[in-house]
Amino acid sequence: MEVKTSELIDDALNEAVARCEGREIHRSKSGRWMTANYGEFNPRHGAPWYSPSTHWAQGGPIIEREEISLCREFSSGRMEWAAWTPAPIRDDAEAFGYGPTPLIAAMRCYVASKLGDEIEVPNELTGE
Repeated sequence: MEVKTSELIDDALNEAVARCEGREIHRSKSGRWMTANYGEFNPRHGAPWYSPSTHWAQGGPIIEREEISLCREFSSGRMEWAAWTPAPIRDDAEAFGYGPTPLIAAMRCYVASKLGDEIEVPNELTGE
Protein backbone atom coordinates (compact mmCIF):
# COMPACT_ATOMS: atom_id res chain seq x y z
CA MET A 1 0.00 0.00 0.00
CA GLU A 2 1.29 3.48 -0.85
CA VAL A 3 1.59 5.78 2.18
CA LYS A 4 2.70 9.39 2.60
CA THR A 5 6.06 9.56 4.33
CA SER A 6 4.66 12.33 6.54
CA GLU A 7 2.13 9.84 7.95
CA LEU A 8 4.51 6.98 8.75
CA ILE A 9 4.47 5.89 12.40
CA ASP A 10 5.49 2.95 14.59
CA ASP A 11 6.46 -0.26 12.74
CA ALA A 12 5.84 1.24 9.29
CA LEU A 13 8.27 4.10 10.01
CA ASN A 14 10.88 1.78 11.53
CA GLU A 15 10.64 -0.60 8.58
CA ALA A 16 11.12 2.29 6.14
CA VAL A 17 14.20 3.49 8.07
CA ALA A 18 15.60 -0.05 8.02
CA ARG A 19 15.09 -0.11 4.25
CA CYS A 20 16.98 3.19 3.91
CA GLU A 21 19.77 1.78 6.07
CA GLY A 22 19.99 -1.42 4.01
CA ARG A 23 19.18 -3.51 7.06
CA GLU A 24 17.52 -6.91 6.96
CA ILE A 25 14.69 -7.05 9.46
CA HIS A 26 12.22 -9.69 10.52
CA ARG A 27 9.49 -10.15 13.12
CA SER A 28 10.41 -11.81 16.40
CA LYS A 29 8.11 -14.28 18.15
CA SER A 30 6.83 -11.38 20.27
CA GLY A 31 5.90 -9.44 17.11
CA ARG A 32 8.68 -6.84 17.40
CA TRP A 33 10.89 -5.91 14.46
CA MET A 34 14.36 -7.39 14.86
CA THR A 35 17.43 -6.76 12.75
CA ALA A 36 20.26 -9.14 12.07
CA ASN A 37 22.81 -6.51 11.04
CA TYR A 38 22.43 -3.68 13.54
CA GLY A 39 26.05 -3.05 14.58
CA GLU A 40 25.95 -3.12 18.38
CA PHE A 41 22.51 -4.72 18.43
CA ASN A 42 22.39 -6.78 21.60
CA PRO A 43 19.45 -7.27 23.97
CA ARG A 44 21.76 -6.77 26.96
CA HIS A 45 22.77 -3.31 25.72
CA GLY A 46 19.44 -1.66 25.09
CA ALA A 47 16.16 -2.38 23.40
CA PRO A 48 16.10 -5.84 21.77
CA TRP A 49 14.25 -4.53 18.74
CA TYR A 50 14.81 -2.14 15.88
CA SER A 51 13.03 1.11 16.60
CA PRO A 52 15.01 4.19 15.53
CA SER A 53 11.85 6.28 15.79
CA THR A 54 11.72 5.72 19.57
CA HIS A 55 15.27 4.86 20.66
CA TRP A 56 17.96 7.54 20.58
CA ALA A 57 20.72 4.92 20.52
CA GLN A 58 19.40 3.83 17.12
CA GLY A 59 17.96 7.05 15.65
CA GLY A 60 20.51 9.49 17.07
CA PRO A 61 23.44 8.27 14.96
CA ILE A 62 21.29 8.60 11.82
CA ILE A 63 20.43 12.19 12.74
CA GLU A 64 24.09 13.01 13.31
CA ARG A 65 25.40 11.21 10.21
CA GLU A 66 22.74 12.73 7.92
CA GLU A 67 23.10 16.17 9.56
CA ILE A 68 19.36 16.43 10.16
CA SER A 69 18.36 19.63 11.95
CA LEU A 70 15.55 19.75 14.51
CA CYS A 71 13.43 22.45 16.15
CA ARG A 72 9.97 22.99 17.59
CA GLU A 73 7.51 25.00 15.53
CA PHE A 74 3.83 25.76 15.26
CA SER A 75 2.38 23.63 12.47
CA SER A 76 -1.16 22.50 11.63
CA GLY A 77 -2.57 24.33 14.64
CA ARG A 78 -0.21 22.76 17.21
CA MET A 79 3.40 22.66 18.30
CA GLU A 80 5.35 19.91 16.52
CA TRP A 81 8.92 18.91 15.97
CA ALA A 82 10.29 19.82 12.56
CA ALA A 83 13.28 18.16 10.92
CA TRP A 84 15.07 19.02 7.70
CA THR A 85 18.16 18.11 5.77
CA PRO A 86 20.85 20.76 5.47
CA ALA A 87 21.39 20.48 1.73
CA PRO A 88 19.50 19.41 -1.36
CA ILE A 89 19.20 15.64 -1.47
CA ARG A 90 17.00 14.93 -4.47
CA ASP A 91 15.42 17.15 -7.11
CA ASP A 92 17.26 20.19 -5.69
CA ALA A 93 14.91 20.38 -2.71
CA GLU A 94 15.38 19.91 1.00
CA ALA A 95 13.62 17.04 2.73
CA PHE A 96 11.37 17.78 5.69
CA GLY A 97 9.63 15.78 8.38
CA TYR A 98 7.24 16.70 11.18
CA GLY A 99 6.11 14.74 14.19
CA PRO A 100 5.15 14.65 17.85
CA THR A 101 8.70 13.73 18.91
CA PRO A 102 12.15 14.69 17.58
CA LEU A 103 12.90 11.10 16.56
CA ILE A 104 9.67 10.65 14.62
CA ALA A 105 10.19 13.96 12.80
CA ALA A 106 13.83 13.13 12.03
CA MET A 107 13.10 9.60 10.81
CA ARG A 108 10.27 10.86 8.57
CA CYS A 109 12.71 13.42 7.17
CA TYR A 110 15.35 10.73 6.61
CA VAL A 111 12.92 8.43 4.80
CA ALA A 112 11.66 11.33 2.66
CA SER A 113 15.23 12.23 1.74
CA LYS A 114 16.02 8.68 0.63
CA LEU A 115 12.72 7.28 -0.68
CA GLY A 116 10.49 10.28 -1.45
CA ASP A 117 7.25 11.74 -0.16
CA GLU A 118 5.23 8.56 -0.76
CA ILE A 119 6.47 5.01 -0.33
CA GLU A 120 5.16 1.49 -0.65
CA VAL A 121 4.57 -0.08 2.78
CA PRO A 122 3.71 -3.74 3.41
CA ASN A 123 -0.01 -4.10 4.16
CA GLU A 124 0.74 -5.82 7.48
CA LEU A 125 2.24 -2.54 8.71
CA THR A 126 -0.58 -0.24 7.71
CA GLY A 127 -3.34 -1.81 9.78
CA GLU A 128 -5.38 -2.36 6.62
